[in-house]
Amino acid sequence: MSGNTFGTLFRITTWGESHGPATGAVIDGCPAGLLLDEADIQKELDRRRPGQSDITTPRKEEDRAEILSGVFEGKTTGAPVSILVRNKDVDSSKYEAIRNTPRPGHADLTYQLKYGFRDWRGGARASARETVGRVAAGAVAKKILALHGIEIIAHVTELGGIHAKPVTLEEIRENTEKNPVRCADLEAAVEMQAMIHAIRSEGDSVGGLVEIIGLGIPAGVGEPVFDKLSAGLARALMSIGAVKGVEIGAGFKCALMKGSQMNDPVVLKDGKITTSTNNAGGILGGISNGEPIVCRIAVKPTPSISKEQHTVDLGSMKNAKIRIAGRHDPSIPPRIVPVAEAMVALVLVDLMMRGGFIRTSFI
Repeated sequence: MSGNTFGTLFRITTWGESHGPATGAVIDGCPAGLLLDEADIQKELDRRRPGQSDITTPRKEEDRAEILSGVFEGKTTGAPVSILVRNKDVDSSKYEAIRNTPRPGHADLTYQLKYGFRDWRGGARASARETVGRVAAGAVAKKILALHGIEIIAHVTELGGIHAKPVTLEEIRENTEKNPVRCADLEAAVEMQAMIHAIRSEGDSVGGLVEIIGLGIPAGVGEPVFDKLSAGLARALMSIGAVKGVEIGAGFKCALMKGSQMNDPVVLKDGKITTSTNNAGGILGGISNGEPIVCRIAVKPTPSISKEQHTVDLGSMKNAKIRIAGRHDPSIPPRIVPVAEAMVALVLVDLMMRGGFIRTSFI
């Protein structure tokens, strides 16, 4: 199986399966001299971990980060940074009965068709558990970006058809972590939470939209043509299992706009060139223009639901029906927030290193 590595200069490889002994990431190309310990990684893993509220999977994992290499006396050495997170609350018993019946909406069928053999316990590499490594590596990337005055924040803007009202950056910073759905509109958050409880009681699930914003990014990040910043962000965000759509700036609304509406007027403000609107989402020609980077992702409903669904028994090659038991999130967007932030951070660090914005050593 290839395709487990992401990045060019700041390169990560994630490894491990949902019901295996551990999961994690190896970062190759991390600059030397970065102050780093497990606590830096833990604060991000705590935002992603399961069992953190009554609207997430009841699987209980501590998700304790262990740095195995690449750090000496509290600083990165420039060698690969290997991060391990052990799986402790594993229960594969519910998957034994459905090992030959691919779950609709999951990668069970495509893995079977491609490889002819698969780890059927909890989705293995196709499980959301794989994102542990992304978040761990993203925590390191976010720490590097913070040294350059760059902040990445994300929040849920829609869930199951409930729309949050427009919010300010301060409201996003202040409110997002105050509620389990990670919505900065606190009134909408209450509605979303109630709706998730109702949907879960029906044995179903819901999806939603998440907005990711990058602040403090200098102009000039991104390479023309195939290595555009926008292309890198789209690829990174679409690589998250549950994401089915990505938009930047005005996104799909641009198809309904006139050029005079879409184009961001270029103005001088306090002696600095800027734009009075940000329909471009901070990117023109694939290169950052100094305005906030704004992305949104469409996240599908959790495919593991307890409602009866149609499938095929791969043993008998007959039509079959399936009800999925086990421990699953009724809605993915609340826990995908730190994952999306991590992927945006990884893209930015890699392209900024390639563009000379970030040195290979902080010594």
